[in-house]
Amino acid sequence: MASVKAADLCLADLPWLVEHNEARCVGCGDCVAVCSFGAIEPRLRPKGASPVARQKEDANRRPVIVQKISLEEACVGCGMRVKVCPARAIAIRPNPNERRRFIGKNHGPLKRGGRADSQERSALDSIKVGRISQMTDPALDSERHTFDISAPFGRVLKPGELPLKKKGDSLVLDGETPPVRWIYPLIFSDMSIGALSTRAWEAIALARAYLNEVSGLPVRMCSGEGDLPRSLLESDRLKYMILQIASGHFGWNRIIQALPRMKTDPAGVLIKIGQGAKPGDGGLLPAAKVAPHIQAIRGVPGVTLHSPPNHQGLYSIEEAAQKMHLSLNAAFGFRVPVAVKCAASATSTAVYNNLLRDPYNICGGFFLDGIMGGTGAANEVSLDRTGHPVVSKIRDCYSAAAKAGLQGRIPLWAGGGIGVSGDAAADAFKLIRLGANGVFIGRLLLQIMGCVSDGHGRCDACHTDKCPTGICVQDPRLARRLDVDRAAEAIVNYVLSFDAEIRKLMAPIGNGSLPVGRADALVSTDKAVADALGIQYAC
Repeated sequence: MASVKAADLCLADLPWLVEHNEARCVGCGDCVAVCSFGAIEPRLRPKGASPVARQKEDANRRPVIVQKISLEEACVGCGMRVKVCPARAIAIRPNPNERRRFIGKNHGPLKRGGRADSQERSALDSIKVGRISQMTDPALDSERHTFDISAPFGRVLKPGELPLKKKGDSLVLDGETPPVRWIYPLIFSDMSIGALSTRAWEAIALARAYLNEVSGLPVRMCSGEGDLPRSLLESDRLKYMILQIASGHFGWNRIIQALPRMKTDPAGVLIKIGQGAKPGDGGLLPAAKVAPHIQAIRGVPGVTLHSPPNHQGLYSIEEAAQKMHLSLNAAFGFRVPVAVKCAASATSTAVYNNLLRDPYNICGGFFLDGIMGGTGAANEVSLDRTGHPVVSKIRDCYSAAAKAGLQGRIPLWAGGGIGVSGDAAADAFKLIRLGANGVFIGRLLLQIMGCVSDGHGRCDACHTDKCPTGICVQDPRLARRLDVDRAAEAIVNYVLSFDAEIRKLMAPIGNGSLPVGRADALVSTDKAVADALGIQYAC
């Protein structure tokens, strides 16, 4: 027998434990085949100690399923083995005494895909819609009333700033105005075709096309960093896409080269300065996920791709407005709105104030990303310990603009943790009341398609290229597990439910259009939250 040392790894150290019922097992091997992490293996049952026992067992030796004792091949709790077992002979359970956070750092900082662990209650959970119309201000009928549910993407000018000229009895525009797109207040957030599998990305794109062309909801989708398939760049459906350029500049050359062949303009351009899930880390696409088709689209070798946490050469807000916004507006002939995305932080209000005072009137939106979210390979300490909730920063930005009489000039969009409690419509409505024009969701889309991560340590393996559901993976064998049509249908159904719920929230307070900034309809059951956001406290 090999010597055992006190510091050796054992099953009790692993985060998830696999339990195998040998009596029920039929020996099909499906559980071993489906495990993308290789966390279990079949072995023959050890023989008895005595010669007599060994002789009796020789005729009836059967394979048993054994969990590997390894951090690299540890079970992540995805549950795929449980789903495929025909005899219900295998089960998994979390290990409350696991030591991964201690012993795992022997190999460097821990990395984990997925959103941060939900250790704290969201501020949105303590906010309720408190202004319900009765006699003095009648409510609307959510089933029969016509609602205007649209939000601007682009710079909105005051009436006095419009280049209007009187011609006869009417007013006509006599000059250029910044481009504005009126879209649905829900954007499919930026998740690149490298972070997601091609099938997952295709499912989101199919859902977006169906919502626009069949359901009549002008939902837009952001490409994420790293370019688009050429067929989409040169198709009519590009008008539903928001092109992103991030600090890595991946794929932007191909987009510029495709400009002469574009049949239509994109819905907008988004400059990603920072991400709320891991501010200061930048983006990271591990080499395992840089598949040949990703190399071709991005024009890069098969190595780990890192996007710096800030755009090189931009050292002030003024430079960002003058260089990045001006150049990208010029690239599309000043026909496409250009927005900026930043991580929610202590300086968010200062950034927004400077963009509002931009004399060029070329910033078309300010996207604030909160602490929750992410599908990349951020360090665990970044996901859990850095960032800022988006709720207070949206309110701060809106209040600062309102004090200067500039509210609504640059649309505010909020993201990060939308729908983490299961109801994205309620979260979106609260954020709109606090000052946002709309919200963007990303991680929620993955959960709708079948992601098994629960925000409490289950799975969270987006960065490993071993995603068991085929969503965040480039391995074609694993990607085939995702049913594209079924995933797209699930997204469409969720957005249609979102739309119905938004109407049901607008109706009781008597609003026929989005009540941006109308925080008088909100109350909070948490005194600290009420004081911080300037809303009523209700006990």
